[in-house]
Amino acid sequence: MFSLTVADHIMVAHSFRGAEFGPAQRVHGATFVVEAEFRAPALDPLHLLVDIAAARTELRRVLDTLDYRNLDAEPVFAGKNTTTEYLAFHIHGLLCAALREGRLGEGGRRVTALKVLLRESPLAWAAFEGPVAEPTEVAA
Repeated sequence: MFSLTVADHIMVAHSFRGAEFGPAQRVHGATFVVEAEFRAPALDPLHLLVDIAAARTELRRVLDTLDYRNLDAEPVFAGKNTTTEYLAFHIHGLLCAALREGRLGEGGRRVTALKVLLRESPLAWAAFEGPVAEPTEVAA
């Protein structure tokens, strides 16, 4: 399996519901380094998996929907705790839609799996990985 990874970052504000989150129940900021790893079993005739520039552009487009926002105020996250794990899942879904819609070119149509990793610090990160398939939802 071949892979190609691009990265960018976002800064968000959010809060969590539930006593288990302690002080994170209050609005706080988070900065995430976001990595998107595209995977495919074969390369194209030019020996590319997907165009790096296209992958970086699409990752930035997806991240622009989150960057510098209070996620508590975003309708798409109503009733959800925007944990690092959940944000990885959400970004995965948006990038998979971009792949299926051809926004990463023909190479993107050959991508079979995607891993999205969010680094919250050098010591902690979370990821979601799965096939480039129709969207699914996690438990509320």
